Amino acid sequence: MFQSVYYGKINKEETERLLEKYGKEGSFLARDSESVPGAICLCVRRASFVHTYRICQSPEGWAIKTSPHVKLQSFETLDKLIDCYRGVAPDNMAPLLHPLERTALGEDNPDKDPVYMEM
Repeated sequence: MFQSVYYGKINKEETERLLEKYGKEGSFLARDSESVPGAICLCVRRASFVHTYRICQSPEGWAIKTSPHVKLQSFETLDKLIDCYRGVAPDNMAPLLHPLERTALGEDNPDKDPVYMEM
């Protein structure tokens, strides 16, 4: 599951554009953090906003940092983390309802190489 929603090194603006154009309430994707090396951002569309949560890896596993007062729940894999939060999101987090899978974007897929035609 994680690999299908992981977009790699795209910036915040591109993330917002993709979620606005292709997403709906609860659509989500993951990307590399621009400010914290090795961290991943989980971005979720909620109403007209994109909520971003940082996922970091520790010796205990992968965890989402949501609030300083909330105990981190760690997972062995990113797939398990996504599966858990798709089932029940904490009150302080936007629900993960619809994965914005890269393969569903067709021509706007950021990993797709441009095609040139000679005329």
